[in-house]
This record gives sequence, C-alpha cells and structure tokens, in this order.
Amino acid sequence: MTDPSTPFGVPELFELPRERAEIAPGAVHVPGWLDLAQQRELVLRCREWATGPVPLRHVVLPGGGRMSVRSTTLGWDWAPYRYLRTGEHKRAPDMPGWLAELGRRAVAEACGEDSAEARDYLPDTALLNFYDASARMGMHQDRDEFSAAPIVSLSLGDACVFRFGNTQTRAAPYQDVELRSGDLFVFGGPSRYAFHGVPRILPGTAAPELGMKGGRLNLTLRMTGRAAPGR
Repeated sequence: MTDPSTPFGVPELFELPRERAEIAPGAVHVPGWLDLAQQRELVLRCREWATGPVPLRHVVLPGGGRMSVRSTTLGWDWAPYRYLRTGEHKRAPDMPGWLAELGRRAVAEACGEDSAEARDYLPDTALLNFYDASARMGMHQDRDEFSAAPIVSLSLGDACVFRFGNTQTRAAPYQDVELRSGDLFVFGGPSRYAFHGVPRILPGTAAPELGMKGGRLNLTLRMTGRAAPGR
C-alpha cells in the first residue's frame, strides 16, 4: 500500500534519487539546492515581507478576476502585466543585496559560474507568491520585464506540480515537474518566454522542521531592465 502523504502517493522507501535535469534548453531544475537551514531562514524573511508595507494580497486581474495565490513584491511595486514606478509613493521594500546575490549564485548553478548569464545577473525585483492547498496558477509567460535575463524560482513548503510548456501556446507540449521545498528552477535563453503554471499543490509534503503550517511559498527573482524606482 502506498503512503498518500508522499508526493504522487509514492512511498519514500522506493523513491529514486532526484537528479538535476535540463527540462528544456535553458530551463534547469536543481533539486534540494537550498538546505534546511537556508530554507528556514528564507521562510522567516518571507513572513516579514508578507506582513510588511505591501502585505500578501489576492491580485485582481484587469478583467476583474482574482488570482487564487496571494502575492507581494520587493524592489518594485507590481500590478498584473506591469511594474510600477511610483516615485516617493513606492511602497515595496528594497531588494536586499543578499537576495540579489543568492539569485546570481542560482544562475551560476544553472548556467555555469563563468557564463555571461551569471556574470551579468543582478535581479532588482522579487515576486513572492503563497499557495494554499487549493491555489493554482494558470499557464502564462513572464513578459512584464524589459530584460530577457533568466528567471530564478525558489520553492519553500509544500511540493507542487509545476507545468513547464513551450513558447508558442498554453497547450501541449509541456512537462510536469515536481518542485519540492529547497528546489531551484531557472529558465532563460530559448525557454525564457515559455508558458508555465502550477496546476496542483501537494498538501502535507513539507518537512515539519521548516516551521510552516501548510502551503507553498514561491520566490521568483527577476531583472526588470528598468531604471531604478525612486523613493
């Protein structure tokens, strides 16, 4: 009998080691990139940001629909499909230097320390999404940035099914990848504008030591390619 608490109902006793994989050209999955201590520290920081000047909220889309995930940002204020430069009214906390450096290290891990992507990577914004057990993210492209630099995605908490598709359509072909707490996913180059989404959260899959009551945190680091927002 399989244990339903394990991802996809596969008992851990028979689970094969998860390997680093290039899901598509320029799209790299690195399982377990963050150790438990690093994950715990990021969870604590995420809690601070989630209750800061721009608390987690359900984003309302231009057509009136409401996203099921709750979001906040660092570095730039963000509304669907655009970053906001609001001068002295800017509310988002500054992008921490240590987080930008973590993003550079992530790109170096995926693309190589000596790669142009790693040398030039300096993320100036971060999008924090919180998924409860019922939250989903439809297939979409990250096209709000003027820069085509890679997107860095860090997962914390419950695992999810991450659907990574093609650059032409929301439909197949796509691949489903299980992202667990501590996993790194970087996509750039030919896959920078690939459609992607989260069709399913896997409740109860986070380690208790992480200190989360449930749900998934996803932190994505980006280069907007825009002039620095004023205060």
